[in-house]
Amino acid sequence: MYDSSVSVTTASIGVGLIGTGYAARLRAESLQQDKRTRLVAIAGTVLEHTQAFAKEFQVEAMDSWQRVCDRNDIDLIIISTINSEHGKIARAALESGKHVVVEYPLTLDDGEGFELVALANKQKKLLHVEHIELLGGVHQAIKQHLPEVGQVFYVRYNTIKPQHPAPRKWSYSHELFGFPLIGALSRLHRLTDLFGKVLTVNCHNRFWQVEDNYYQSCFCIAQLSFASGLLGQVIYAKGESVWQPERKFEVHGEKGGLIFNEEKGILVRAGEKIPLDVGSRKGLFAKDTGMVLDYLLDGTPLYVKAEESLYTLKVANAAKRSAETGLTIVVD
Repeated sequence: MYDSSVSVTTASIGVGLIGTGYAARLRAESLQQDKRTRLVAIAGTVLEHTQAFAKEFQVEAMDSWQRVCDRNDIDLIIISTINSEHGKIARAALESGKHVVVEYPLTLDDGEGFELVALANKQKKLLHVEHIELLGGVHQAIKQHLPEVGQVFYVRYNTIKPQHPAPRKWSYSHELFGFPLIGALSRLHRLTDLFGKVLTVNCHNRFWQVEDNYYQSCFCIAQLSFASGLLGQVIYAKGESVWQPERKFEVHGEKGGLIFNEEKGILVRAGEKIPLDVGSRKGLFAKDTGMVLDYLLDGTPLYVKAEESLYTLKVANAAKRSAETGLTIVVD
């Protein structure tokens, strides 16, 4: 994280956007609603899509992300494109003297991630990895009520998404999306944010292939042993070979439990079940964008540091090595 004393002084921050998908659209909408920014240019993977996106938001379409990074009228680059591109775009943007916001994961390789954090510090530029799940109602409710369940000994987080048929897109590509718990880093980041250091990871993964680079389904399960003694379990599954959708987070403590199913939560204790208020998931990209601008212009602290996301990426890479070798991996 760069030194917040080195802040942006301009009243209007020039922004370049890389990507034309769902997250990029929410970013563009947020930027155009904030008078502190100017969305200057955009680049995507398909020029026709980039041109249509640029026309809708009345900004300049560029034929490559490199050209966006090279522009002198841009202060901040937001990376909202396929996972495999994140690392090299972030590096180029930082080397060009730009602040960087990147949707998780920062990169698919934790070694490269350490280099990028070091580069941001050297350049005295912001490197912010978006983790809007930390801003959401479920995570905030867990933090609020965690003291009420006593010493936590087990946590389980399942996200299962059937898709019939599975789309032939980058999120079902080994190369473009990355290992499931790296591409979907937020599944692990919820746990590391709440419960801290991980000692060991044991992970198993199965793919149902369509062709060499694409699959129609994946099922990934990981067990994490935390320094506190807590045992965590994460399941991430999607595609045609899973049948029942689920998004469930359970926290089991010695005095009670927290159970969140979709956006509904309960606190369970002996003889009682107490419904919990859970805030909406809407508007989180706009909130993240606003907090980045507050940090750049006013030095207001951000809700997550790049180093924290990088630590989770290290845990995710340990899960990948475990799945590849069949061994339990120690996280240094």
